[in-house]
Amino acid sequence: MTRTESPMPPADYRLLLPDGWFRIPLDPDQRDSSVDALVERQFRGIDNAPHLKEELRGDLRRRAVKAYRGGGIELYLSFQAAGPFTIPASLLVTLAPLRHAEPLPPEDLARVLAEDAEATEDGNGNGNGNAGTPVPEIAVEELTAGTAVRVRRLTRQPGDNGPDAPQAAHASVSVEYHLPVPGTTAYLLLTFSTPLEPIADAMAGLFDAIAGSLTWTE
Repeated sequence: MTRTESPMPPADYRLLLPDGWFRIPLDPDQRDSSVDALVERQFRGIDNAPHLKEELRGDLRRRAVKAYRGGGIELYLSFQAAGPFTIPASLLVTLAPLRHAEPLPPEDLARVLAEDAEATEDGNGNGNGNAGTPVPEIAVEELTAGTAVRVRRLTRQPGDNGPDAPQAAHASVSVEYHLPVPGTTAYLLLTFSTPLEPIADAMAGLFDAIAGSLTWTE
């Protein structure tokens, strides 16, 4: 390949997920059957909770529709068990076409994301970092599939006692990977999230391992 030649766009990608993660394709022709399969799996052997079963089905369908409208390709949900508990987490894969004639280098995207975060912080008056949403961590990293921009965010959520009660606040953790699609101007966006702030570092490590497993296929 000469320097003037561009790589061929990949046909697809492949990800390795731990046991206990369930994939929901977001294409309208596939998502309802996938949601139904997940609901049946979760309620296998349980016949006395029809209301809860339909509530889960409706919630998953709403999430899938919303993700699809935002450009989502597929949604992965964690039902991974740790003893008697389920570890809640999700991964949304989105194809994000960029309006550029030429591919945008990850370093430039990282700079834009950092500038946007700084502007948002200044606009909210949170320059001291003690209130509001913490500043995201943004870095450029090398993955097997190429150079990517990693963004880790901590998002404050209101607690049961209302948004004006700081002691009731909790936070969700998300890790985004923005990965250029070879031979195109698009980015593949992996958005991981979990409400488990107390084990944020461990969950971020798991998310990093999943993102690092991504490979392009011909």
